[in-house]
Amino acid sequence: MYTLTGVSKIFRNSGETVHALRAVDLEIGDGQMVTIQGRAGAGKSALVRILGAADRPTSGSVLLGQEDLAEATDKRLDLLRAGDIGVVSGSPRLFPTLTAEENVELTLVRLGIAAPARRGAAHAALVAVGMADHARELAARLTGVERQRVAIARAMVRSPQVLLADEPTGGLDEAGREAILAVIDGVRREPEHGVTVVVATRDPAVAARAERLLLLDRGTVLEAAPMSRAA
Repeated sequence: MYTLTGVSKIFRNSGETVHALRAVDLEIGDGQMVTIQGRAGAGKSALVRILGAADRPTSGSVLLGQEDLAEATDKRLDLLRAGDIGVVSGSPRLFPTLTAEENVELTLVRLGIAAPARRGAAHAALVAVGMADHARELAARLTGVERQRVAIARAMVRSPQVLLADEPTGGLDEAGREAILAVIDGVRREPEHGVTVVVATRDPAVAARAERLLLLDRGTVLEAAPMSRAA
């Protein structure tokens, strides 16, 4: 799936040089669920953005399959983000005046998919995350957990290879967190998806749900340790 070799990311912030990532070497296999932990400023967001083709490394290679994201054209990266890489953040950012189904369907418009097929795919994605009964409800009327379920459906409707989640349970209570983690785990395990999941989190309870834990400190991967899955 992913092979990172010598990946560094350097940027300037208020005149200061920041080394967000330092010569990261990393492999993530097909179908794995991986969590990335670290303090604020450790490099989690920088790594997620690079894995999600939203940013390029300053140096090094980032292979998604056999394709180097560091060398791909902007147009190719746009296509990967539109189809092969699904992203979920802690803030779902749904359109409040659209229904849950319309929010999910909207992401398929740029792919040129006909309206009947879009509606069918959106409905199936909402079924997969347990939101079929809320398909026609306005996003503004949904709870925080329900909005995050819709955001996951929106990310998964394109059948991506990878689901990247940056603090997907931020702001949720324990019950909400467990509900969202169950949804993510469920879509990962469905045969028609088989998606690789990478979650950036500061919550140890979230990290405990993954098969593998990456610890980042000042841009360096300190450890890649298997985790015992929570019951």
